[in-house]
Amino acid sequence: MSDFTREFERHDRFEADDDTFVPTTTDFDATVRVEDETVRVTAEVPTLDSVVESETVAEVVEDGWYETFELRVVDVSGVTYADPVEEPTVEREGSTITVEAAIEARPDNAADDALAVANFVEGTWFEGIIPGYDYVPKVQEMRERAAHEGQEGTPL
Repeated sequence: MSDFTREFERHDRFEADDDTFVPTTTDFDATVRVEDETVRVTAEVPTLDSVVESETVAEVVEDGWYETFELRVVDVSGVTYADPVEEPTVEREGSTITVEAAIEARPDNAADDALAVANFVEGTWFEGIIPGYDYVPKVQEMRERAAHEGQEGTPL
């Protein structure tokens, strides 16, 4: 067993799932795979249109929203101690956006770096939510939780 794998197994914010590790603190799906000394984080977030209720988001708005997300999420290297962090790939297929980033991490902070990447992807997605739409309950709950934590002064 590698030092990287041990680090993930000991970390209280990951659960092992076959040959991957799953963050327990994200709202959307993310997985981490340890490949020798590379940690590969894959995070999936929904498209804007797929989380809006009762109406269809105009294609020009959806495309502009996606392009903005894509431009912002590539700054992921700023949230890790790892060096280098490859520019992530960002792909949209159907109602899912998949972001994959490879991190050349150190064993002692690989899990924290991977969690930071997963949280950054989700946070970048969340910051792009456009006011004025009615969102599915899961996203509405996220918005309400963020508003409540913001009022309480609790760090997000």
